[in-house]
Amino acid sequence: MKKKHRKLPRNTDYAAYRHPRWWPTWALIGLMWLGAQLPIRWQWPLGRAAGWLAWKFAHERRRITEINIRLCFPERSEREQAALVRRSFLANGIGLMELGIAWFRDPAKLTGITRVHGIEHYRQALAEGKGVLLLGAHYSTLDLGGSLVTEYIEADVMQRDHNNPLMNAVMTRARERRYGTVLGAQDLRGLFRCLRQGRTVWYATDQDYGRKDIVFAPFFGIPAGTITATSRIAERSGCRVVPFSHFRRPDRPGYDIYFHPALENFPSGDDLADATRINRIIEQEIRKAPDQYLWMHRRFKTRPNRNDPGFYGRKAKKRRRR
Repeated sequence: MKKKHRKLPRNTDYAAYRHPRWWPTWALIGLMWLGAQLPIRWQWPLGRAAGWLAWKFAHERRRITEINIRLCFPERSEREQAALVRRSFLANGIGLMELGIAWFRDPAKLTGITRVHGIEHYRQALAEGKGVLLLGAHYSTLDLGGSLVTEYIEADVMQRDHNNPLMNAVMTRARERRYGTVLGAQDLRGLFRCLRQGRTVWYATDQDYGRKDIVFAPFFGIPAGTITATSRIAERSGCRVVPFSHFRRPDRPGYDIYFHPALENFPSGDDLADATRINRIIEQEIRKAPDQYLWMHRRFKTRPNRNDPGFYGRKAKKRRRR
């Protein structure tokens, strides 16, 4: 049985990827590098064009996005929902261009067009000496926003490794230049070690990770499988949980980073209440720029009732060739 790439150990040595099988990935990386060298005023139109192509031809991702938008914004008309779907693809197209900046350029050059709000909340939490869990989410500014954050604070990060080992090597090496430690998504021992040292760890909880260790908490009014690990981590380590977000400005090139006050009385001892509170915070941030959230993933894939057919239907299986 063939192993999934994500289960392979990380190998960030580029010498391991000289075989011709990796040449298409190298070509893609080269295009990303070239795109990252362009002025940002050129990158955004190119990103929108890439997003438009994805909106036009990535039919499955578009269908998932349409379902999510319809579920989360029922108060909007069909026309408004369709417009938000399209803008979401355009925003994520820009995010692809920003990925190149985060990986191949120095984000410090963007600090002149970046505003940081509420950093005093983070500093107050860090001063307590028990570590800080930065509660983020999957916005289209994911990598660039994270890189920009490290211009103002020192942080470690937890990442889900890329399925493509070469792409994962590039991503990991880029993040190692920006963050203190790049932890695997399952490396809880490393996470607690960083927190015991009084460090800050970037952490996101807003995707559907299956049925293990979850509760069904409302997210835009829809019961969503939400992991309880945030409460467990805060309880065991004593760290402070500080919500933060990052968005690009809609009218001109520039970025805003928001730090919010550390959560008080967290964890509360009630997993559902804690998960509901976290989802509400993330929802409030998403509403600042709804098009900049990653609506392409199946946020409501796991349903409370196992027999529920769900919102997305079943993916069509590829027929095997005989």
